[in-house]
Amino acid sequence: MKDWLNFSNKTLVREIAIILVIKLICLMVIKAIWFDAPTIPKDIDHQVAQHIAGMPSASQESSR
Repeated sequence: MKDWLNFSNKTLVREIAIILVIKLICLMVIKAIWFDAPTIPKDIDHQVAQHIAGMPSASQESSR
Protein backbone atom coordinates (compact mmCIF):
# COMPACT_ATOMS: atom_id res chain seq x y z
CA MET A 1 0.00 0.00 0.00
CA LYS A 2 2.92 2.37 0.61
CA ASP A 3 4.03 1.97 -3.00
CA TRP A 4 0.63 3.17 -4.24
CA LEU A 5 0.69 6.22 -1.94
CA ASN A 6 4.23 7.08 -3.00
CA PHE A 7 3.35 6.87 -6.70
CA SER A 8 0.21 8.92 -6.17
CA ASN A 9 2.10 11.66 -4.33
CA LYS A 10 4.75 11.91 -7.06
CA THR A 11 2.07 12.18 -9.74
CA LEU A 12 0.14 14.77 -7.75
CA VAL A 13 3.24 16.87 -7.12
CA ARG A 14 4.17 16.75 -10.81
CA GLU A 15 0.65 17.74 -11.91
CA ILE A 16 0.51 20.64 -9.44
CA ALA A 17 3.95 21.84 -10.57
CA ILE A 18 2.88 21.74 -14.22
CA ILE A 19 -0.32 23.66 -13.44
CA LEU A 20 1.62 26.30 -11.49
CA VAL A 21 4.09 26.76 -14.35
CA ILE A 22 1.23 27.16 -16.85
CA LYS A 23 -0.48 29.73 -14.59
CA LEU A 24 2.77 31.65 -14.18
CA ILE A 25 3.27 31.76 -17.95
CA CYS A 26 -0.32 32.95 -18.44
CA LEU A 27 0.13 35.72 -15.87
CA MET A 28 3.37 36.87 -17.51
CA VAL A 29 1.65 36.98 -20.92
CA ILE A 30 -1.25 38.98 -19.50
CA LYS A 31 1.15 41.42 -17.84
CA ALA A 32 3.14 41.84 -21.05
CA ILE A 33 0.01 42.51 -23.13
CA TRP A 34 -2.00 44.83 -20.89
CA PHE A 35 0.47 46.35 -18.45
CA ASP A 36 3.54 47.03 -20.61
CA ALA A 37 3.59 50.83 -20.20
CA PRO A 38 1.62 53.55 -18.45
CA THR A 39 -1.14 55.08 -20.53
CA ILE A 40 -2.18 58.71 -20.53
CA PRO A 41 -5.78 59.59 -21.39
CA LYS A 42 -6.27 62.10 -24.24
CA ASP A 43 -8.51 64.60 -22.40
CA ILE A 44 -6.35 65.28 -19.37
CA ASP A 45 -4.44 68.30 -18.10
CA HIS A 46 -0.79 68.41 -19.19
CA GLN A 47 0.54 68.71 -15.66
CA VAL A 48 -1.50 65.72 -14.47
CA ALA A 49 -0.31 63.71 -17.47
CA GLN A 50 3.30 64.45 -16.61
CA HIS A 51 2.70 63.45 -13.01
CA ILE A 52 1.12 60.15 -14.08
CA ALA A 53 3.98 59.43 -16.48
CA GLY A 54 6.54 60.19 -13.77
CA MET A 55 8.13 63.17 -15.51
CA PRO A 56 8.61 66.28 -13.36
CA SER A 57 7.01 69.38 -14.77
CA ALA A 58 8.96 72.60 -15.44
CA SER A 59 7.23 74.42 -12.54
CA GLN A 60 8.30 71.71 -10.11
CA GLU A 61 11.91 71.79 -11.32
CA SER A 62 12.17 75.57 -11.02
CA SER A 63 10.85 75.56 -7.45
CA ARG A 64 13.56 73.16 -6.28
